[in-house]
Amino acid sequence: MSELKFYDMDLDKTDCSVIHQEVVDRVRDTMPDEDTLLDLADAFKLFSDSTRLKILYALMEAEMCVCDISVLLGMTKSSVSHQLRVLKQSNLVKYRKAGRVIYYSLADEHVRTICQMGMAHVLEEDEETEP
Repeated sequence: MSELKFYDMDLDKTDCSVIHQEVVDRVRDTMPDEDTLLDLADAFKLFSDSTRLKILYALMEAEMCVCDISVLLGMTKSSVSHQLRVLKQSNLVKYRKAGRVIYYSLADEHVRTICQMGMAHVLEEDEETEP
């Protein structure tokens, strides 16, 4: 694990009066480096667009071409293609060609898991707020 300057903060710079140094040291040793965290933040940004989420949810059910996704979501082919390009460049979807048709699917099970876990979390929060 690379050196973490971000987490090596001088105590003088904090306004804390009680520090549990052994906990801080143990956790510091497990923290990912800043570049890795930035990559993770970028990955989560991809999930912050409802159109991309709709496309991912559609692809969780079936491999689909741009036209099918366009009809399903009521969007233009151009708009869907743009979002698929973003998802493909981020390795969240993959494609295969069959003649002149390109079919899209989830890149791997991690994408499905992230969507499912996110949905479970959202639904869990909804249940907690119900009277």
